[in-house]
Amino acid sequence: MKPTGPRGVGTQADFAPYFYDNGPYSNNGNLALFSLSEDMPVGTQIYCLNGTDPEGHEVRYGLSFDPGSKEYFRVDPRSGNITLVEKLDREKQDSIDVIISITDGRSKVMERVTIFVMDANDEKPDFQNMPAIIDVLETTESGSSIFKVEAVDKDTGSGGSVTYYLQSPQSSMFAIDRHSGVLRIKFGEMLDYEKTKTHFVTIIAKDGGGNFNGKEQFLSSFATLTINVIDAQDTPPSFIGTPYFGYVYEISTPGSEIFTVSAEDGDVGNPNPIRYSLDEDAVFGINTTTGCITLLIPPNYLKREVFNVKVRASEVSPEGRLMDYGVTTVVIRVMDLNNNPPTFYGENGPQNMFELTMYEHPPEGEILRGLKVTVNDSDQGANAKFNLKLIGPGRMLRVVPQTVLNEAQVTILVEDSAAMDYEKHHFLTYKAVDPDSGPWGEVKYSIYGSGADLFLIQPASGIIYTQPWASLDAEVKSKYNFYVKAEDAEGKYNLAEVFVTVLDLNDHPPAFNNNFLQKTMVIGAPVKIEAVDDDAEIPNNVIEYAIMKAEPDNNIFDIDTDTGEIKLKSYIKSMAIIQNITKKRDCSWSLVVQARDRGQPSFSTTAVVKIDITEAGGPLGSFLINRNNPMQIIGMLVGLISLMVIVTIIISTATFMRNKRSNRILPNRRVRRRPRSQNLWSFRNPFRKSETQREKFRIKEDEMEPEVIVENVNYNNNISNVVRHWCPPPPPCAPSLPPPPPSYFHGERHWTVPTVSAAVAPKPRKKPLLERQDTMNKALVSELKMRLERRRMMVP
Repeated sequence: MKPTGPRGVGTQADFAPYFYDNGPYSNNGNLALFSLSEDMPVGTQIYCLNGTDPEGHEVRYGLSFDPGSKEYFRVDPRSGNITLVEKLDREKQDSIDVIISITDGRSKVMERVTIFVMDANDEKPDFQNMPAIIDVLETTESGSSIFKVEAVDKDTGSGGSVTYYLQSPQSSMFAIDRHSGVLRIKFGEMLDYEKTKTHFVTIIAKDGGGNFNGKEQFLSSFATLTINVIDAQDTPPSFIGTPYFGYVYEISTPGSEIFTVSAEDGDVGNPNPIRYSLDEDAVFGINTTTGCITLLIPPNYLKREVFNVKVRASEVSPEGRLMDYGVTTVVIRVMDLNNNPPTFYGENGPQNMFELTMYEHPPEGEILRGLKVTVNDSDQGANAKFNLKLIGPGRMLRVVPQTVLNEAQVTILVEDSAAMDYEKHHFLTYKAVDPDSGPWGEVKYSIYGSGADLFLIQPASGIIYTQPWASLDAEVKSKYNFYVKAEDAEGKYNLAEVFVTVLDLNDHPPAFNNNFLQKTMVIGAPVKIEAVDDDAEIPNNVIEYAIMKAEPDNNIFDIDTDTGEIKLKSYIKSMAIIQNITKKRDCSWSLVVQARDRGQPSFSTTAVVKIDITEAGGPLGSFLINRNNPMQIIGMLVGLISLMVIVTIIISTATFMRNKRSNRILPNRRVRRRPRSQNLWSFRNPFRKSETQREKFRIKEDEMEPEVIVENVNYNNNISNVVRHWCPPPPPCAPSLPPPPPSYFHGERHWTVPTVSAAVAPKPRKKPLLERQDTMNKALVSELKMRLERRRMMVP
C-alpha cells in the first residue's frame, strides 16, 4: 500500500474477507443450515469452508467451540476442509453450535452457526416396566387383559415406533396387542394352578426400521414376563395314603378306634378346611375333624366279616358351607381271637369227667369202646387248631387224634397191655387236655422296656396297641423294641423281645432350598440342582427330576433324572451354536424343573431355574468358573501345592546326594587376582586321565605382584577386603607341611597363594584304589615337594 496524506487521498481501501453463502444443500460455504446424520463415521470430511478476500489475498479458516463444549470437528486452515473427530449421538445432543472464522491476515470475520444432527436408526426399544412378575388368579376368564407392556424407542420417525410380539405365539396361551402392548389370555384358554403354577412369556418389542450406515435396519429387544398362577377353589380334596384297611377284633368295645383317614384340599395354594363324614352306615362313626373311624356297636352284632365303608372329605368355605368333596373306601375286617379254649362233650353236653370199667391186660391197640368223648373249639381259622394228649401213669394208653381243627371225636387206644395189671393198679386216672386251655392255658401278658412307653397290651388276648395319645412318625423314629412277658396262673413265665418297625407313609413332598434358583453354566460343564424329601424310606424319599418347561421354548438342556445335573445337549459345543438358535447374543434360559418322589401317592414340587450360559477361556477357566462345586477348586489348589512341595523335596534330595557323592571342597571365599602375565606350571599324571580333584594340581607363578585381594563370600566370617602376603598352603594330599616361607625382599620372585576356607563333604566309602595308583600319587607329591624345595634354595 502506498503512503497517503492526512485525508487518505491516493490510498487503496482494505476490505474484510467473507464466506460464500451457498445454501443448506451445498457442501461448501459458511455451514448455513448444515446438517449431518448421527451415524457419520469419525474421520469423515463433512464440509468445506469457502470464502474470499476482495483484494485477492490468501485467506485462512478457523473453527472453534464455546468454552466447556465438546469439540466434534476440526478444520484445515488452508483448505477449509472440516473433519468429524468425535462420535455423534442425536439422542444426547441434536444440535452443535460452532464459531467459524476467515482472515486475510489483516481482517478477521467470525460467524456463529448451528449444525443439526439428524437421526439414524441406532437405538433399540427400551422396556419401561419389564422384566416383571405378576400374579393372576386361575379363574380369570379367557380373553381378559392381565398386563400392559410399555417400551420406548428414542429414535424419530419410523425408527421410533414400537410394535409388540410374543416369541412363541403358537404354543402360548397368551396373546398381545401389537400396538398397545396389552397382554391377554387367549380366547378358549384357561389358567390351571394344578397343571402349571408359573408361566414365562417372552415379549419382543420391535421398531419400524430406519436408515443406518446407508442400509435399512430394524432393531428389537426381548424381555420376560413371569406369570404366577394363584390357586382358586376349583379342585376337590384328595385322600393321602390310600388304600385304607382297618380291623375290628371280637373283643373290641363300642368307641374303639379302627382307623384314621387323612385328606387335603386339592387347591394346595389356598386350601380350605376338610370335614369328614360317612356316606351310609350305622355300625361305624367318624370324627368330622380328625377323620378317626370308631366302632359304634359290640362286635358280636356285626353280621359280616368284611365292611366297605365309604368316607367323604368335603371342603368347608369360610362361610361354613360344604363345597367340593372326595370319596374313598375303607375296608374293615372283623378278626377272630384265640380266646375260646377247647371243650369236651359227652352224650349229654359238656362234660369234664368220664368213667370206664375194663379187664386187665386188654389187647394192645384195642379201643376203649365205653367212652364217647367229643372235643370242640369255637374259634375260627387257625385259632381253632389245638393238640390232645393224655396225662397219667405210664404209657399204657394213647389218644387219637393228636391234632384237632375245630371239632373231633376222641378215641383212646391200649398201648401197653402188660402194664395194665390189676395187682398194680386198681384205678387209672387220665386227663385228656389241650396245653392252651384250662388252668394250664390261662396266660396273662404284660410289656416293659425302654421302648414300651408308646404301646400297651391287652393282658388276656396279647394284642398290642399304640397308646391313644401316641403319634408314630417314621421320619422321627422308625424302630422300637420292648419285651413281652407271658405268665400263667402258677407264676411260670417266658420272655420274648418284640421289634416294631414303623412303616413310612409318603407324607412329605420334595422341597428345593429356594423356588427360584440362579445358576451360571459354562459350556461343557453341568450345573446341579437338588431337592430333599423328608420321608424316611425308599421309594418315598427317592426323587426324580424333569424339565417341565423351558423359556425360550427351544429347550437345549438335558437333565439327569436321578442326580438333578443339568447339561447342554451334546450338539451344543459353542456360544455361536446357541446364538444361532436363539438369534440373540445374551444367552439366558428360564427352566421349570420338577422334583417328584416315587411314593404312592406321588408328590411333586417345581422350581424356576434361571441359567446364564457363558463360555470360559479354556479348560482351566471352565473349571474355575464353576461356582457350584467350590470343593473341586480347593482340591485342585491343594493338589498343585502338594506337587510343588514334592518337586522341591526331590530336587533338594538330588542336590544333596550329588554333593555327597562328589566329596568336593566347597570354597567359602572368592579370590580375585590383578591381571598379570603369568607363567603356568602344570604337573599331571601321565598315566591317568585328570578326572577327579585329587588328580589335578596346578601351580601359578606371579612375576612381581605380591598382593592378593581376598573377597569374603561367606558373610558369616565377617572378613573385609584385606591384602595378604604370600603364604603357601600345603599341596593337596601331601604327607607333611612344607617349610615356612622366606622373608620377602623387594624385587624378589615370589609365589602368591590365596587363603581358602572350605567345607569338606564326606564321600561315600569306596573300594581302595590299586596299589600301583597309590604309588604313582605318592611319587607325584614327592616330585612336587622337591621342586618347591629347590626354588626356595635358589633364593639368595
